[in-house]
Amino acid sequence: MRHQNSVFHDILKLIPWTMFDRLVDEHGSDELVRKFKTRHQFIGLLYGQLAGASSLREIEATMASHQARLYHVGGQVARRSTFADANRSRSPLVFSGLFQHMLGMATRSLRRQMDEVMLLIDSTSLHLAGIGSQWARFSADVCGAKVHVIYDADLGRPVYHAISAANVNDITAAKDMPITPGAIYAFDLGYYDYAWWAKLDKAGCTIVTRFKANTPLHEARDMALEAGSGVLSDRIGFLPARQAGSRRNPMQQAVREVIVMTETGKRLRIPDLYKRRWQIELFFRLMKQTLKITHLIGRSENAVRIQIAVALIAFLLLHLLRKMTKVPHSFLELVRLVRANLMHRKDLARLRQIQTPPPIDSRQLLLNWGNT
Repeated sequence: MRHQNSVFHDILKLIPWTMFDRLVDEHGSDELVRKFKTRHQFIGLLYGQLAGASSLREIEATMASHQARLYHVGGQVARRSTFADANRSRSPLVFSGLFQHMLGMATRSLRRQMDEVMLLIDSTSLHLAGIGSQWARFSADVCGAKVHVIYDADLGRPVYHAISAANVNDITAAKDMPITPGAIYAFDLGYYDYAWWAKLDKAGCTIVTRFKANTPLHEARDMALEAGSGVLSDRIGFLPARQAGSRRNPMQQAVREVIVMTETGKRLRIPDLYKRRWQIELFFRLMKQTLKITHLIGRSENAVRIQIAVALIAFLLLHLLRKMTKVPHSFLELVRLVRANLMHRKDLARLRQIQTPPPIDSRQLLLNWGNT
């Protein structure tokens, strides 16, 4: 009988382990480590993400039940305390570096086929509580972290992420983000900063955002409106030349203002491109509800950074798996299939075959139960 790997085993084959080992050596992640290596830590965290585990204790218990099969993939069942120590002390740069490398591998060929790049910028908050979360204190009683993301709207995946305390403003984090020259950037009012806009404009980027309600448009020139488009106004003009009375506004280029009427009758200064921001909101919901990043398995800054990086790697792997197997179902259905078959010996191609169980005859079930 032909040997068949488990689904998890085949997924691990998609990891560029040579680069992983190089990152481990570069950051000294395995120095003075005898047993529970960084590779064991990564396999355990990735297993937890794909299995839907919400705590280190759950990862430990479920991995222990599959110990024989995990041994063949290089996995190791560690005590919860050992796992927690590794998450708290090891460099998250190993995991974030692996994510960036895998992202480059996944997007290189697609980028050659695309002329324009549309990038969405936003952040999402995560609640923290308990010992070790003081690094992200928001107020006297509340701790929280923020995940700042640049999301490629056409590729359908994040291309950059950063972690900060929840009290860090979105625009502060955005100023440290890399800029892709010539890209289209879409973001909300949390990134309202003329100096940063000017920096994007200097790099040849197109900016798609909303104006504040009290933002005037000087020397405005009306553009012709297309009949039946639903656009109320289309103007080109200039932002205020001065900020705070004496400071010169660095954003000196002309801007375009488009006003539309929503289905609820609300007037918005927003074009159709801005509506694509909804994609990043769906991504955040998927990460929180499907990959369960709201259930943080550690509260230290290191542990949070590592978990977010591994969750993003899991997201890339699932997208790659969906492309390889050509599953005709939604991403959520694929996650459920992987979760249900993770440690089963099954060909990845067979994940396409979703077998719907026959309807249950409740009367027959009761009769059978009564005869036992």
